[in-house]
Amino acid sequence: MTDSNSHDYNALDHPGILAYIFHPRACMRPAGPDDILIPVEENVHIGACFHVAGKSAPTILFFHGNGEIVSDYDDLGPLYTRMGINFFVVDYRGYGWSTGTPTVSDMMADSHRIMDFVTQWCREQEFTGALSVMGRSLGSASAIELAATRPSEVENLIVESGFAATESLLRILGLDPAARGIRMARELDNREKIRQWTGPALIIHGEQDQLIPFSHGQALYDACPSSEKRLIKIAGAGHNDIFLRGLEPYLASVKSLVLPTV
Repeated sequence: MTDSNSHDYNALDHPGILAYIFHPRACMRPAGPDDILIPVEENVHIGACFHVAGKSAPTILFFHGNGEIVSDYDDLGPLYTRMGINFFVVDYRGYGWSTGTPTVSDMMADSHRIMDFVTQWCREQEFTGALSVMGRSLGSASAIELAATRPSEVENLIVESGFAATESLLRILGLDPAARGIRMARELDNREKIRQWTGPALIIHGEQDQLIPFSHGQALYDACPSSEKRLIKIAGAGHNDIFLRGLEPYLASVKSLVLPTV
């Protein structure tokens, strides 16, 4: 397993900061065969759901936004499977039916443990398609982390409504990093990490996103050195209505990347 340098994120693990970053919502674990518990630490498990298209289909490992849970994607999962894509959506600690309490350090370290589990699980279950990573909003940090540090295991990187810099995100959330003594190393920012990814990349962002402005998506696109990258601007979309306003171009762009021959 390849872990992120989680100690570098300790400045963000203060309770007063975590209350802004994470908005966990619990739910009962469903009884479906596709609902999974992923062990990430002793007595700590992460809830997940694997929407299956087929054994040879490509798989997207998806990290959602901070106010969402796995079951929120029960309606979206079938849209992926109908396109011929397996959709493996995962929670964070304390979200859904996961145990534990979320911190930034654990979220980043857990992304690697989840990747290890998903890779092994797919191999044992004889799923042979390529694996892509995708992150929405907060989840962009986990997806970019994996693409940057484990490029040989990732086929494609997809970022939706992602943030470019941690410091500017904290300011958007109403926090003054300097006042709290937060000094984040630049190399831990999404914009810096994505510079390490040279594979195919897709950046999707709402034109009218007021929580994480479109400029963040543009910055990620500009920083990515890939020769196979695409930026999709969803006209008129904000942060939380991007599916409603642009579901067709959203899914079409994902499909063209993950299933390029279709």
